[in-house]
Amino acid sequence: MPTGWDLSSDSPLLPFAQATGGRARFSVDTPPRADAPPVARLLAGAAEVDITPPPGLPKAGYSRNAHDGTGFRSRLRARVMHLRSGHGSLALVQCDLLGGSAVVHRLVARAVAERTDVPLAGLMMGATHTHAGPGQFLGTDFYNRFASNRAGFDPAWTQVLAERIAGAVERAVAERGPARLAVGRTDVWGLTRNRSLRPHVRNAGVAVRRAEPQRAYVGINPWLELVRVDAESPGGGTEPLAAMVVFSVHGTGVPMRAPDYNADLWAHVVGELGARIEAASGARPVVGAVEGTHADVAPALHPGRAGHLEAQRVGARIGAEAAALWERLEGDLRADVSLGAGLREVDIDADRRVGGVTLPRRPAVGAALVAGAFENETPVLRRIPPFRAGTPKPSWLRGRNPHGAKWVIGSRWLQPLTLPLDGFPRVIPVQVLRIGGMALVGLPFEVTVESGRRIAGAVEAATGRWVERAVVSSVANEYAGYCATADEYELQHYEGGHTLYGPATQSFFGAHAAALARAVAAADGRPVTETAAVRRFDLAARRRLPAATGVAVPRLVRGPARFTDATPDADPCWSVEWRDVSPGDLRWHEPLVRVEAADGERGSWQCATRHGRAVDDQGTDLEVTHAGADPQGSGHRYVARWWDPAFRAGRRHRFVLLGNGPSPEVCSAPFD
Repeated sequence: MPTGWDLSSDSPLLPFAQATGGRARFSVDTPPRADAPPVARLLAGAAEVDITPPPGLPKAGYSRNAHDGTGFRSRLRARVMHLRSGHGSLALVQCDLLGGSAVVHRLVARAVAERTDVPLAGLMMGATHTHAGPGQFLGTDFYNRFASNRAGFDPAWTQVLAERIAGAVERAVAERGPARLAVGRTDVWGLTRNRSLRPHVRNAGVAVRRAEPQRAYVGINPWLELVRVDAESPGGGTEPLAAMVVFSVHGTGVPMRAPDYNADLWAHVVGELGARIEAASGARPVVGAVEGTHADVAPALHPGRAGHLEAQRVGARIGAEAAALWERLEGDLRADVSLGAGLREVDIDADRRVGGVTLPRRPAVGAALVAGAFENETPVLRRIPPFRAGTPKPSWLRGRNPHGAKWVIGSRWLQPLTLPLDGFPRVIPVQVLRIGGMALVGLPFEVTVESGRRIAGAVEAATGRWVERAVVSSVANEYAGYCATADEYELQHYEGGHTLYGPATQSFFGAHAAALARAVAAADGRPVTETAAVRRFDLAARRRLPAATGVAVPRLVRGPARFTDATPDADPCWSVEWRDVSPGDLRWHEPLVRVEAADGERGSWQCATRHGRAVDDQGTDLEVTHAGADPQGSGHRYVARWWDPAFRAGRRHRFVLLGNGPSPEVCSAPFD
């Protein structure tokens, strides 16, 4: 087995796509900045691409408690909103993934550089932070190792992501046209809760807010931000083009025991918003979402009821609030929108000091991280000090340790022996995008509610009149753990234990965000790029993406469809099993299954609908699962499940396995 690969900078991952072990060493250069010629009014485009992988990839978010994905319950997608005005050109990528990736961000920027005017600084890779998407595409060994149930950077899967996202960015730019934009905010209450309330209320100022008539003291970030973009019609007027939601809630409505890929509650947020816009206007825009300041915010699930039903309940209600805001923004649409972009890659090895704040040279993993977050705690360990939440190191033991109250796993002398410094995030991206009067601040951390308030306040104070409000988005462009305030850090709950760079993290990166925002404000729409000319990566690698075998297997439906009744935590479902080629030979990002319906024995078959939506694998009602190799011969077994089916007397249904890869279309026997 080879021990390493040096990759060409002209094609950094393709030569490595078939590797099975060792290390991936490659570099990606920063595309040269070419100022885009000014345009007088807003142009916009939008595109969507399916990024659902085949079964077999480790899922990221629940660490060792996660599972390899067996199929999908809701598809994973990347949505692109492209905006062009003045000298500014932005591409807001919204992915159903744990977070952004410095590798993917750089690869996409370079791929689109020659065919678009989107600069590196104007490309944002945001995420919904679902815990049910694949990992192994991040830019650090630490998180490729510990975010998932199995370790290793997968170059083949990373290449797939980069190619699909780059293609979507290029389509959005190619199809842009005259447009109007509005940005708005609404409060959403009752659907989220603070999962780490003791650290939150310890923050200076929170006690004061509790006495105010506003409800901000409850410990959540209730603000749902919406960017609405309408395309101008040739005959006058507009029609919906794109929407982007920024909201603060963990993607943990579906528990870690679930084996399927899914976008968690975010599938229902964007699905509900898109469906309501389509019902009102007759046009379905590209609808996506990214995280806000969600680090200590969880969905308000009914106790003991985590699962797809709860994710749907919470997500659909958030989507309904977003749809109401979309309607209210109708009168605020405008074509004269100022844009700007700035990206600063903070190299901690080169400069650990800003604004009088200094970070430790070395990050440290806290014991509280091992115990897990409140609603998904690690059995047994969560009860034992120092892993137990709220067990800070006593002051007399801290000495001059820059990590203060944190119990460093293995001690700060032994931890470096197993966790090398260069395996941690060492280059931290900070991004500020101007969209009209909003400054969108992208950080790679999971940012707590109070950290987000303070960072947003620093940006607003730094930029003066052009910023009506700053909006902080977590897990953008890379994943780098948590960002808690110094007061929250002191109690050493999960959020503090996972703040790798110590109690000054929020102050340090807040200062960088404010400085970058000032530079963006002074640049008159031209991109501000403060990055290295070349980013170099050296990652422990292992291919997880299933490879195509080329072995032909006749597709065969096995037996009649079966009905399973509802339980308190799951809808009823119809299911069908079939034999097919291996997972690597199917194209999982393309349609696989739909349900058809017919009236009576002589009725013609049509795609079934429920609440006006097609019953197919593009929504959340059809699940497709790989059930393993076929024990009765060659091929593999698969199961399709139709959840919460709707019937009426005299109507028949059937599953249709759509033509996909080498497999032809096949229908199941009718059922009713």
